[in-house]
Amino acid sequence: MQHRELGRSGLRIAPLVLGGNVFGWTADEAASFKVLDAFVAGGGNAIDTANVYSAWVPGHQGGESEAVLGKWLKQRNRRNDVLILTKVGMQMGDGSQGLAKKYIKQQVENSLRRLQTDYIDLYQSHKDDESLPVTEPLEAYADLIREGKIRAIGASNYSASRLREALDASEQHGLPRYESLQPEYNLYERAGLEQEVLPLTRERQVGVIPYFGLASGFLTGKYRTEADLSKSIRGSSIGPKYLNDRGRRILAALDAVVARHAQATPAQVALAWIMAQPGLTAPIASSTTPEQITELLRATELQLSPDDLRELGEASA
Repeated sequence: MQHRELGRSGLRIAPLVLGGNVFGWTADEAASFKVLDAFVAGGGNAIDTANVYSAWVPGHQGGESEAVLGKWLKQRNRRNDVLILTKVGMQMGDGSQGLAKKYIKQQVENSLRRLQTDYIDLYQSHKDDESLPVTEPLEAYADLIREGKIRAIGASNYSASRLREALDASEQHGLPRYESLQPEYNLYERAGLEQEVLPLTRERQVGVIPYFGLASGFLTGKYRTEADLSKSIRGSSIGPKYLNDRGRRILAALDAVVARHAQATPAQVALAWIMAQPGLTAPIASSTTPEQITELLRATELQLSPDDLRELGEASA
């Protein structure tokens, strides 16, 4: 599997990143281990998680995903085979959040302990903390890089203006720069990234690893009618957001492209479309079964034609 460089970080990742938000939540430890095993066996090498996963679950405090991943790394002796991407900044179960220097340094120690590792390959600001100057988290990250606790840094959910400000500050003050951005992006949710952010990331050679590549499962083709919404716990949120004229038009285009590629699925086509976009490094997708992982990894082998890309682009414009 051909790897792609993430920004100017020197980190090289496969074209699909495994999302760890389900570990310790909808995938218990045993199921998570099977997913991780299948992902690495299939050629994947980058796993994305966060300290907050899964604080939204009753009884959870955050860190559950990192803890499961850490146990897998230890039991399978896989630390040198994968890149670990985690994040800081979202509100934890105890209400703590933000990107203050002291807080980042506390949280990275917690993440390292749960992950059972000495270093994190990509440490990301999970969301902007606009109460602080953009330099504050960068100064914390500079210390952590010097200490060998992180290798590179990324941002998630940053506006174009604040990302530009942070990149400029890195140059002006000799601080580490955000080598990647993690935004929401898929065939349905395009405008937020394409209008302002993507031109900036291309200009400044910042990698882009978008989340919700399958639009919470809508782009798998699983949800086509109101009756389908009861198929999973996600259905109640998918219906109002995606099941409309534009959503059905996108599904029809996916079906048309699938028909031109033997054994392809809508999910594979939706991910392959992201992989084919200039400036996009690798989409993030999560899974609860090894079978799903096998399907999703096949997207890295799917070559969409110019006609395929045009049809999908027009349907989702």
